[in-house]
Amino acid sequence: MADLDIVNARRPRQFRRIDRQTDEDNDEEVRKRYRFTPHNIDRLERLIGHRLERPTRRNQPLTPRQQIMIALRFYATWNFLQVIGDTLGVDVATVSRVVTAVTDCIFDTKDSAIQFPTTDRHRHRTKTGFHAIRGFPSVISAVDGTHVRIQTPSEDEEQYVNRKHFHSINVQASRDHRGVFTSINAIWPGSTHDAHVFWTSELFHFMETHHHGLEDGILLGDSAYPCKPYMLTPYLHPANEAQQHFNDAHCSTRNVIERAFGVLKRRFHILHTEIRMKPLKVSKIVVCCVVLHNLAKLWGEPEEFPPDDDQQPPTVLNHDDDMSGKAVREYITMQYFS
Repeated sequence: MADLDIVNARRPRQFRRIDRQTDEDNDEEVRKRYRFTPHNIDRLERLIGHRLERPTRRNQPLTPRQQIMIALRFYATWNFLQVIGDTLGVDVATVSRVVTAVTDCIFDTKDSAIQFPTTDRHRHRTKTGFHAIRGFPSVISAVDGTHVRIQTPSEDEEQYVNRKHFHSINVQASRDHRGVFTSINAIWPGSTHDAHVFWTSELFHFMETHHHGLEDGILLGDSAYPCKPYMLTPYLHPANEAQQHFNDAHCSTRNVIERAFGVLKRRFHILHTEIRMKPLKVSKIVVCCVVLHNLAKLWGEPEEFPPDDDQQPPTVLNHDDDMSGKAVREYITMQYFS
């Protein structure tokens, strides 16, 4: 996204004080504005602040902390860059550059902040947590998709129109029993079906390569996904009481991902409205918000943002399901829900 050109002589920038002595005196007020308390903003500054340092002190450059707080304010609201700049006393071109720089820094931490359970210890802890929800065995992640609205793109416009007839990015994610996201795929236009997003994801390739049985864990997905040995979907037409019990437990357990999307969009309102940026920039912002969500969970930030019921019923297609996937589903049904 190009910075805006300022044709007039630059006026001296007047910064609102966003440091400890003023806005950061009240932890709760700061958390409402920036989604993190001052203590956890300290942590975020230690994590990425060194990359935001400016090599010169000329022209009163923004400190790393100020840059981080400008970006957090942008993610936390649906305000335009101009509004953010006016609120914090920074010109819109600076806000644009700051959001880009901070987004790039947070995006680069994704591999350490978003981790799928790959070790025996991690898988065991996750399976235990999911089992406690509704007695469903061997679950290591719940998978689902959501749409993030974007402005009409200038290229391949029709590819971004989803089934609800608005332009969007189709975001696939998985999460664990704690509400921590364990994978994210935010690169596909809104018209892309959830199953295709899954088939092209790193999560799919990891499970295809590393899954050898129930001990390796399974994913739960809705009927938009194919039933595989490592991806169990509900029965479309349960034929008996055991299959209905399976569906009920599957739904209750998988709902953690729907609730996670709701909390994510309430915490970072930028994902709850039309993002007026190019698709690639939007994809990075989505990943950044997921990283920040995981850090908020890790650092003990409360979730006082009610889940948003914006989930859409999946389009049910006739998938070429792996017969062994159906066999695994039938085995679990008979062993645990009959």
